[in-house]
Amino acid sequence: MPSRVNVPCRHPGCPALIPYGQKYCEEHKKLHPEATRSASSRGYGAAWQRESKRFLSMPEHRLCEECLKDGRYVKATVVDHIKPHRGDPVLFWDRSNWCGLCKSCHDKKTGREDSHPTYHY
Repeated sequence: MPSRVNVPCRHPGCPALIPYGQKYCEEHKKLHPEATRSASSRGYGAAWQRESKRFLSMPEHRLCEECLKDGRYVKATVVDHIKPHRGDPVLFWDRSNWCGLCKSCHDKKTGREDSHPTYHY
């Protein structure tokens, strides 16, 4: 059975071809640590699970904030960082930077933010 074709590196402007299933070439992997680190190493471990569950159980955070803007009542299932924390632990744990979203709205928002990331060289 033939193997899958190589795909381009996802780093903007990089023409390198890499094996299917990888995101970045060796040269650009170091610029994208979020692609290789586990969720718990990025701060989403047991403490986050406990606090996000507590946050969503509060009456004022039980409904998706984006859906409410459209007049829909959908249960919030994900705690989102309003301003992306990008590894800043103070911003990560700042509850004023959290909001409750449904999975659909969270995925859309994250996709919009992550499709135009800021790179630091």
